[in-house]
Amino acid sequence: MQIHIRPVATSDYTQWLMLWQGYNAFYGRQNETALPDNITASTWARFFDANEPVYCIVAEANGALVGLAHYLYHRSTTRIALTCYMQDLFTAAPLRGQGIGRHLIEGVYEAAKRDNIQRVYWQTHETNVAGRALYDAVAKHAGFIVYGHEVG
Repeated sequence: MQIHIRPVATSDYTQWLMLWQGYNAFYGRQNETALPDNITASTWARFFDANEPVYCIVAEANGALVGLAHYLYHRSTTRIALTCYMQDLFTAAPLRGQGIGRHLIEGVYEAAKRDNIQRVYWQTHETNVAGRALYDAVAKHAGFIVYGHEVG
């Protein structure tokens, strides 16, 4: 299978949406816990807004989208240059284990390098065993534990 990594295009919306919904379902956001439509619409719009530091690349094989990666650039208190956070990474379930995730991660690395960004990081759930096996091969686990609190 030939995998092509490229920036998302506006014409990709329907296929991107299916992958986005699959990603969210993987993390339990579906049916009554699904993200509101306005979040999905806002996320999609940000990819095409030059004033937003939010990006999407997709993996394409045989004319169909088979994976996505969303990443964003932000400031950090521990370095001068921007940092890249890969927020979402997803491969269509039937095609997992065929290198698509690795190609997407490498695509994010290439984008960051092109934009003079030296660090890419991400997080995953501790139960994502297959994902963590890949991540251990392409990055270093820094040992951090993530906490969050909704203040609104």
